[in-house]
Amino acid sequence: MWPVCIAYWVIKTGFFAANVLIVVAGMEGALASVVGGLVDKPVIAVPTSVGYGASFNGLAALLTMLNSCASGVSVVNIDNGFGAGYCAALINRLGRASETT
Repeated sequence: MWPVCIAYWVIKTGFFAANVLIVVAGMEGALASVVGGLVDKPVIAVPTSVGYGASFNGLAALLTMLNSCASGVSVVNIDNGFGAGYCAALINRLGRASETT
């Protein structure tokens, strides 16, 4: 049921118009793989240190994201939203430069 709900949410929110997606997930960090399988854009995964159980301050989410089988998913360090935003800005700048030439 959850993958169907996430697919519906991705389609309805207009994510297909974006050049790059930033996915922030804690606990087991599987959301980046799900989104990466649904879109044909680069996905930047940000593991968070927030979680319950054996999240080990984000290490479990980080390892899950690093072992993702979805193509186009890159991972930044735990709680590194700034690095993800900077990388997304670079990807957007490259996309804009290729449109003008």
